[in-house]
Amino acid sequence: MFVLSKLFWFVAQPGDLLVLILVAGTIWLLVSGHRRGLGLVVLAAIGFTATAALPVGEWMIMPLEDRIAPPATLPPNITGIILLGGGVNEVISAARNHPTVNDAADRLVGTAALARRYPEARIVVSGGSSRIIPNGAVEAVAMENFLVEEGIDRARITREARSRNTYENALYSYDEVKPKPGETWLLVTSAWHMPRAVGCFREVGWHVIPYPVDYKTTGHFSLVGEEQLGSQLALVSLAAKEWIGLLIYRVMGRTDALFPSA
Repeated sequence: MFVLSKLFWFVAQPGDLLVLILVAGTIWLLVSGHRRGLGLVVLAAIGFTATAALPVGEWMIMPLEDRIAPPATLPPNITGIILLGGGVNEVISAARNHPTVNDAADRLVGTAALARRYPEARIVVSGGSSRIIPNGAVEAVAMENFLVEEGIDRARITREARSRNTYENALYSYDEVKPKPGETWLLVTSAWHMPRAVGCFREVGWHVIPYPVDYKTTGHFSLVGEEQLGSQLALVSLAAKEWIGLLIYRVMGRTDALFPSA
């Protein structure tokens, strides 16, 4: 399933799909002169222009980010914190022997802040390899090293390094921790990813308190896009992947709802 999803998304993400449509239309137009080829070229041009001129990515990702709000007040004591992978590049981290973060680094920053707020809390870093062909490097190691560099005691950290998708994050973390009734766990991941993550954790029987971070939008609707085409395409791709993921996970029974809420 992991490999199939990677291969599917390799051609289905909006930016690449628009490029494929443009190339196919151009070849069709040059080879046969058929106006349907021109139609594909025009379709791709409209797609790129709309994405460049309008905040399409923000429109798509905002409902995901707004679905689950951060807790109004945090509990005085918690059992632990679960940090989901996605904020590090595990391959570069392993090669350079230094935790290397990406644009979702707020997941790690937020977890470090919570770990200092709750010095007795356990910490679970959940993430294996995000590569189709694993090379031994895993996200959990890089995340653990980042937290240790931030002053967090390594003895507090439990490493879950088998998972390769969100459902496995929940399943394998549950197996690793075996949470008991009455325990309080915070779940840290990007706001746009939180609905699917919460749905997966509830499906495996683990009711957690969502702690969303790494927001990509202000939460206010706008008709004017301020990002460049590349940034907007990245947001569109991110949001499209998450919406498709929500649908597929629900069909497969990996979440407890189509669009999970708090």
